Amino acid sequence: MERTARIERETKETKINITLCLDGTGKSEIKSGISFFDHVLECFAKHSFIDMNFYIEGDLKVDGHHTVEDAGIVLGQAIAKALGDKKGIKRFGQYMLPMDETLALCALDLSGRPYLVFDADFQTECVGLFETQLVREFFYSVSYAAGMNLHIKILSGDNDHHMIEAIFKAFAKALSEAVSFDPRIDGVLSTKGSL
Repeated sequence: MERTARIERETKETKINITLCLDGTGKSEIKSGISFFDHVLECFAKHSFIDMNFYIEGDLKVDGHHTVEDAGIVLGQAIAKALGDKKGIKRFGQYMLPMDETLALCALDLSGRPYLVFDADFQTECVGLFETQLVREFFYSVSYAAGMNLHIKILSGDNDHHMIEAIFKAFAKALSEAVSFDPRIDGVLSTKGSL
């Protein structure tokens, strides 16, 4: 049985619709109005093997903050909904991903307890029309909406495009590991008996 979710969220600032399948092949259709954001979300879908249609309309006349932040909330909610009771999943995922001069680390725990540690220093204010300070805002929203302990660290890097793309790809690979099944797991992987 495929693990899927559909979430719709509408506020005075954004209107967002996502359909997501954790057990996909990485197919996606992304429209946010911010081309670089679309690009890294497509990278996330491709490298996590999550099928995703993600349509985001935000108040870009103000700036990109509400669009990116609310997209993170909705993606986190969709991941949590698709996971359901989390029975049989590995729960933890980690990945170290190289991209040219950049090396990005991502480790996460689908514990139900949200927390973000984010360590990345960008050199510029924007990549294209995407504000680099919104990378942290996006992952903060994802981690709290999904109930995910999420650690992201740039170990080396000079080019902001490379660093941001490497972060999204490392997150994709770590999440792919965490949501995968292990036949040895009976119920959920916790001594508490619940996640």
